[in-house]
Amino acid sequence: MYQDEVVLCSASKYTEKYYLNPDFEGLPELIRQELQIMCVLFTEDIGGIIMLYYDEEGNLQISTECNEDDILYDDIGSVLKIKQLQREKEELFEQLEQYYKVFFLQED
Repeated sequence: MYQDEVVLCSASKYTEKYYLNPDFEGLPELIRQELQIMCVLFTEDIGGIIMLYYDEEGNLQISTECNEDDILYDDIGSVLKIKQLQREKEELFEQLEQYYKVFFLQED
C-alpha cells in the first residue's frame, strides 16, 4: 500500500501553519494534539520547517529545513532539539511506529 516516505505531520514558521496527514485522523485526539504542540513549539524555538515522516521500513524520522536566506534559523539548535525530542518522546514515537506498521504496512 505505502512504499515510499509518508508524512505524518509538519509545521512551518514561515507560513505559521501545521499539517497533519488526513490518513492519520484516526489517531487519538490527545496524540494529535501532542504532535501539533511539539511541532509548533519546535518551529517557534528553532524556526524553519519540521516534518515527521515514516521511511520505507515504517520507522519514524524527523527532518528540518529552512529557507536559504533565513538568518534566524538555529541550525545547531535544531540538531540538539531533535535529539531532545527523541529522548523525551521515545515512547510516543515507538507507539506511532507500531501504529503505522500495523494499520498501514499490515504487519503483525
